[in-house]
Amino acid sequence: MSDATERPAADSDAWATACAEDLEAEKERRRATYGPQPGSATEELRKLVDAVADKVSALPGPLFGMAAQGAVQQFINQAKAAVEPVIERNPGVFDHLAAAGNELLAAYRSAVESQEARWTQETPPSTGPVRETEKAGDPTDPRDEGPGPDGRIDLD
Repeated sequence: MSDATERPAADSDAWATACAEDLEAEKERRRATYGPQPGSATEELRKLVDAVADKVSALPGPLFGMAAQGAVQQFINQAKAAVEPVIERNPGVFDHLAAAGNELLAAYRSAVESQEARWTQETPPSTGPVRETEKAGDPTDPRDEGPGPDGRIDLD
């Protein structure tokens, strides 16, 4: 090979290195702008269990009494002991469940938005060209009883 087409070995990873640096800089910029990203679904579940346990433990003593408060604390400890091995064995499952929940939410949101768009339209959407005999108010069409009180025929 000639000197013009040869590359030194250090330059072979230059593109990957530059991309990695740019990605890290973008992540840092987003962290500075939006704050830290939420953790994985597994970490979030652990935080939820801890937060619920802390709230239940912090309930005032007169509400339960001392014996009942001990039973509540024991229940909390048992629940944490039961949840922790499940989280440890199946960390990816919770990420998949969180992703599936996001997909379901997006599908629901899309369905609701399209339904709201249909409800708020001034005129019904056209399904294609209308023949002369299908127009509202055509006196020669025996099926036509005329338009409704607002000038439109409601077919729903």
